[in-house]
Amino acid sequence: MEHLYAPWRYNYVSEEKIEGCIFCHISKNLNDEKLEVLFSDEYCFIVMNKFPYSPGHFMVIPHFHTCNVEDLDEIVWIQMSIRVKQSIKLLKDVMPCEGVNIGMNLGKAAGAGIEQHIHYHLVPRWIGDTNFISTIAGSRVYPANFKDIFNKLKNNINQYFI
Repeated sequence: MEHLYAPWRYNYVSEEKIEGCIFCHISKNLNDEKLEVLFSDEYCFIVMNKFPYSPGHFMVIPHFHTCNVEDLDEIVWIQMSIRVKQSIKLLKDVMPCEGVNIGMNLGKAAGAGIEQHIHYHLVPRWIGDTNFISTIAGSRVYPANFKDIFNKLKNNINQYFI
């Protein structure tokens, strides 16, 4: 039998689980370094995705807890949209990526992993960033250290967010 080791997953199975909404927890603990918050303002915050599709995958999340976009105040929606626009520039310049997927999965039927609190995903993409290993082995290969990427984005974010 062959073994595939994934030591980075140990934290997932061993760390204390958050009770309630993870995004509300992060919103209340923005300075906790292990949560990897990149930016926050009075309306929303930006945090790295713990289980990314690609290196640099992060989310824009309102502080207001809702599963319905239509429940957001207009100013929150507009501010989130501005932060998404700024995030695209950040990813293109700092990563640097060749494209960006932007998306919201609203509801379990739409694929939301955390359906109770809306959030945008921003996923940097490169030509050829997927390959046979995902199809054949059901595994992803990440060519980067995620902590280094967090630090790189965090150190440059103030240039993009006014």
